[in-house]
Amino acid sequence: MLRKIIKIDESKCNGCGACASACHEGAIAMVDGVAKLTREDYCDGLGDCLPACPTGAITFEMREAPAYDEAAVKKAQLEKKLAQELGGGMPCGCPGSQAKAIKHENTESESVYASSSSPTSSVSPASSVQAVSSRLSTWPVQIKLAPVNAPYFSGADLLIAADCTAYAYGNFHNDFIKNKVVLIGCPKLDEGDYSEKLKAIIAENDIKSVTVVRMEVPCCGGIEMAAKRALQESGKFIPWQVVTVSTDGKVLD
Repeated sequence: MLRKIIKIDESKCNGCGACASACHEGAIAMVDGVAKLTREDYCDGLGDCLPACPTGAITFEMREAPAYDEAAVKKAQLEKKLAQELGGGMPCGCPGSQAKAIKHENTESESVYASSSSPTSSVSPASSVQAVSSRLSTWPVQIKLAPVNAPYFSGADLLIAADCTAYAYGNFHNDFIKNKVVLIGCPKLDEGDYSEKLKAIIAENDIKSVTVVRMEVPCCGGIEMAAKRALQESGKFIPWQVVTVSTDGKVLD
């Protein structure tokens, strides 16, 4: 039959698996690191996978294809659920893009870096610095991979950070990540604009506050502008602030 169905341009696929995770029907699978439409009869033609793709590799086309088989999809979904409950199945797509909350033990007792701040220190890190507990509480953190409606967004204080900030600012976990849901990106290297994704997250969830952390370099202004545009277009009035970090690791404002 002639119907609307998705088309995947494999030359644009970066292998992230986000489309496979977004396809609730299981029509898409990762094969040799590339997304493929493996079950045409599982594709309902609604395109939940389109906004999940960070490279624009997925489009619609009208062509001859088997009819959508809802009964087969429901059967496959049930079998997948049972397999996962028994511990024998992984979600389709890239396991690294599966949304999850993270819990850390003894996060209040971690030590801080005592002597590593000196660039001339010759003391071995293994003997002079004790481990600092991670404050990261959710995954994934990349803006383009984050699901719009993850449960952890409910009542969240949102941190939108340029990815270089965590490397430049030494105590990033304790001063910025702690008690926040984190989203990161690089407006210079990533393709596309973050504002639509951020607007959807803010508009469709009960976000309590937004903190934007960016570097002082001009190109980093893209992530600040995307966050501001998302806040404005979301139609919500949410407390927000922008923090700028210098390339030598100081907070400038």
